[in-house]
Amino acid sequence: MDALPVVVIAGRPNVGKSTIFNRLVGRRQALVADTPGVTRDRKEGQATVRGRAIRIIDTAGLEEAAPDTLYGRMRASSESAVADADLVLFCIDARSGLTPADEHFANWLRRQGRPVLLVANKAEGRQGAAAAMEAFSLGLGTPLAISAEHGEGVADLMSEIADRLPPTDLPPVQKATRRTRREQAEGEEEDVRPPGPLRLAIVGRPNAGKSTLLNRLLGEERMITGPEPGLTRDSIAVMLHDDQGPIQLVDTAGLRRKARIDETLEKMSVSASIEALKMAEVVILVLDATLGVHEQDLQIARLIEREGRCCVLALNKWDAVEDRAATRQAIKDRIETSLAQMRGIPVVAFSAMTGAGINKLLPTVRRAYDIWNRRVATGALNRWFEMMIERHPPPLVDGRRLKLRYVTQAKARPPTFIVFGTRTDQLPEDYQRYLVNGLRETFDLPGTPIRLLLRASSNPYAKS
Repeated sequence: MDALPVVVIAGRPNVGKSTIFNRLVGRRQALVADTPGVTRDRKEGQATVRGRAIRIIDTAGLEEAAPDTLYGRMRASSESAVADADLVLFCIDARSGLTPADEHFANWLRRQGRPVLLVANKAEGRQGAAAAMEAFSLGLGTPLAISAEHGEGVADLMSEIADRLPPTDLPPVQKATRRTRREQAEGEEEDVRPPGPLRLAIVGRPNAGKSTLLNRLLGEERMITGPEPGLTRDSIAVMLHDDQGPIQLVDTAGLRRKARIDETLEKMSVSASIEALKMAEVVILVLDATLGVHEQDLQIARLIEREGRCCVLALNKWDAVEDRAATRQAIKDRIETSLAQMRGIPVVAFSAMTGAGINKLLPTVRRAYDIWNRRVATGALNRWFEMMIERHPPPLVDGRRLKLRYVTQAKARPPTFIVFGTRTDQLPEDYQRYLVNGLRETFDLPGTPIRLLLRASSNPYAKS
């Protein structure tokens, strides 16, 4: 995605930049609300214009503010995106007309030396198109009147983008992808396609240091950070590479208890975070080590387990912990007591602010991913199964002993096993836990969710 031409959407707050972004990428990827300043971090997506893939970046609203303030940090992030752009879509609100802020940032854009396409959004109907002509005075060329909310003029916008980007040949990767799709249509195997990146989500409560962690892993100030809780509102995906290949890293908004979520915008942010968690393969649950394990942290961990994702527990702000041995033991005890279904979950302690210990995180993520993908040979599995039954036979139910015949692994991601026998629907939960713990210990499956499914053998003498 880094080699694609970059189109950056810029403008003052509440002119409809995120709505334009969603129209261009073809789905509701960015949060949209009738509130200024919804977008804070740069949001990236991919669009196709005239058969050519391009990279679209939605930015925070441009505002005059001191550098050390939140809005100052948001503006610095937007300016950084503009500096790398092949084309800037400078958006204004045709409905409200030009403002001094529009004129100020138009002058600033001219000094950046980047190609600019002036977009007058919210120009519904004839009156809106006539009002858009006022933007001629900005000196950025002919304004393109559109209404992103209603879809008016979006096709013209995509055509203008294609005209203004430098010409280039179709990248070889795209040609290969097209050949693969034709081959698949003719019945070729699905696995001829190259594997995608590992999908990794960073989740946790507000102000645990998730965005600081992402910036530390990337080695740049990609996300806006600060002492204010809840800075991240949308789920932001970026690409990262380690020694073993690409990683799609997603930073998410902080997850609070439902009872404390009031505003519509925060509900949207939480929904985006949960959706990112569901789409991930590995989830990093970030905890503030100075506060220990909170009940909300445990609720998030249980959600990760229910979704069948593998989890790495990240103890951030480790440099601020005074008694590290006692803190680590207290966290370990709480996890073993409250998260028995994730026994052996890997724990990494570090400081995202200083970078101390951060080098252990991605190798731990890779190991957790390998365990999540692990398969056990059927022969070894059934030898283990016989040993477990001999050591601790199934209990009597209604005066009759349950007969468990054999076990097989149905799939990985997460490891899922099926036990076959008679009247398995009556197998007590404590015996199921006995089998799951035995699987975890014998076949080295620490921390990953394990699914145990029960299948009863059919009785040929039963009346239909």
